[in-house]
Amino acid sequence: MTSTTDQVAGFVDPSVTTLLRFATAGSVDDGKSTLVGRLLHDSKSVLTDQLEAVEAVSAQRGQDAPDLALLTDGLRAEREQGITIDVAYRYFATARRRFILADTPGHVQYTRNMVTGASTADLAVVLVDARNGVIEQTRRHAAVAALLRVPHVVLGVNKMDLVGYEEKVFAAIAEEFTAYASDLGVPEITAIPISALAGDNVVEPSAHMDWYGGPTVLEHLETVPVSHDLTACPARFPVQYVIRPQTAEHPDYRGYAGQIASGVLRVGEAVTVLPSGRTSVIEGIDALGEGVDIAWAPQSVTLRLADDIDISRGDLIAPSSNPPATTQDVVATVCHVADQPLAVGARVLLKHTTRTVKAIVKEIPSRLTLDDLSQHPDPGQLVANDIGRVVVRTAEPLALDAYADSRRTGSFLLIDPADGTTLAAGMAGESFASQARTTVQADEEGWDF
Repeated sequence: MTSTTDQVAGFVDPSVTTLLRFATAGSVDDGKSTLVGRLLHDSKSVLTDQLEAVEAVSAQRGQDAPDLALLTDGLRAEREQGITIDVAYRYFATARRRFILADTPGHVQYTRNMVTGASTADLAVVLVDARNGVIEQTRRHAAVAALLRVPHVVLGVNKMDLVGYEEKVFAAIAEEFTAYASDLGVPEITAIPISALAGDNVVEPSAHMDWYGGPTVLEHLETVPVSHDLTACPARFPVQYVIRPQTAEHPDYRGYAGQIASGVLRVGEAVTVLPSGRTSVIEGIDALGEGVDIAWAPQSVTLRLADDIDISRGDLIAPSSNPPATTQDVVATVCHVADQPLAVGARVLLKHTTRTVKAIVKEIPSRLTLDDLSQHPDPGQLVANDIGRVVVRTAEPLALDAYADSRRTGSFLLIDPADGTTLAAGMAGESFASQARTTVQADEEGWDF
């Protein structure tokens, strides 16, 4: 049996546990940091000196009990203002599972940080204040989770102690949120009534809500099914670096280093290099300095090909039997994260895996209206926190998968070429908004390459 000490120190045997990546989200003062602190505290995943530091700060503020939110709010500005500004990552484990947690900010201007935290998450916990119910920021977080194809969403109806632990309050909020998230295409939604401050239904079942028969937050996190089988997807290998030692020991060595984004690669397999379309055969695979016959995602390896092909950083190697399509017209849904607007005609850089190319925003066909999930046609521009459809023309072809098929090779960033600011996070192909009520295509116009 794994001891508490081993769990706290992170020494849970990875061979007998699985890993869950999850993110928390919610509006300001919904209690996200308190929930995370309660999870860490009640699951005995807090070191003694950390708890003592929190108790000391809480006592200085005149608080009778330790403020568990301080376990995650690490920035000085966060502690002083009592808010979360940056994404706070925490690593902890129980005997049943290991966790990587991203506690994301609640303020509207920091919604961009949720995109960062949820982009690799298997599950998102969206908190709602039981007194306020579902608000616009709740809908925005649900939309981001759906857009990023997060497979599991937990609705945490928090502060149930402030509404008398009333079942009807929880039921009304759960019904409204479930209907909204289902329309977005979220495949699985679990609603849990909690009080993060008091600890109700976080780690231990609540004695105040005997009408609720579902799991606690931690129980659900420990048992929700997750799959990290990237090997089931077609193989994709973005080239990060070309290795040519040109030494006496390796005078003719030419290897292509990178991380396998998905799938399995084998020695002897026919591959295609994109965007050039040149073909070859994998002659060798080097992993940790040793030759291997097979490698799979997410291993970092070096490929050696049978033919001398001009390959550089940003090229993508894929099986000739199932390569991605190449295109210069990227149709995608984006979440705009910058303060400056993204307008039709804007010249940008598009970063996809290890490849960065010049691009122009040709069209912005629509912007999502969060209230009723309708599409506002031809908005002309997107501003901070907007979610919309774009058509981007790239200067060079890209080997792009649909985001629904691959979160790694179907995603990209739009970057301001002047100062390197990230403008938008993009997801290629169809989005959750395909069932929205009105989508009008803009006329073909703008810049040409």
